[in-house]
Amino acid sequence: MAPSESHPFTEGACQSACVHDDTADVSIESARFEGYGPGGAAVIVDCLTDNPSHTVAELRHVFTTFGGHLGAPGSVAYLFKPVARMSYTSATDLAGLRRLAFDAGAEDIVAGPGGSIEVLSDPWEFEAVRARLMSAGFVPARVGATERASAAVPLAGTAAVTMSRLLTALRELEEVQSVYTNAEIPDEVVAQL
Repeated sequence: MAPSESHPFTEGACQSACVHDDTADVSIESARFEGYGPGGAAVIVDCLTDNPSHTVAELRHVFTTFGGHLGAPGSVAYLFKPVARMSYTSATDLAGLRRLAFDAGAEDIVAGPGGSIEVLSDPWEFEAVRARLMSAGFVPARVGATERASAAVPLAGTAAVTMSRLLTALRELEEVQSVYTNAEIPDEVVAQL
């Protein structure tokens, strides 16, 4: 990618855009925050807010409550890569999808929640991969963008439980749109919460 090109899903580690609603006289900003949770796991939080100072204070409080801390812009973003994601139901022919998806340029196929299947591709290749899969009858149930960690941080015991609670608390904040982490939390820990 040339330095002057914009990325279709993100333009940097700390992106911010502003939208002004004249009827309510409110400016809504898109902001990305980065931090660390228990066990040193990286966390990225994407928000929409009309009061960035309040949002930072809320995020800092949640991170601190659950043994983490906010980091500087760019402190964890380098650990993640934007990818396009196409999700398929568990009834999808996995062998046929796998063969065609890799041939079409997909980067990976992973098991999703509830037996679903996720096809991941480079954002620049997304349209070509999706078109090829759809022409063969593989219509995704959902499509979107996500951040994929380059390396997982396995957590166990108290660190895994606390990290799960941190992620839940972050997702419950009104301003939070997306939360990404490289934490690997065992299924049995998630099931207990």
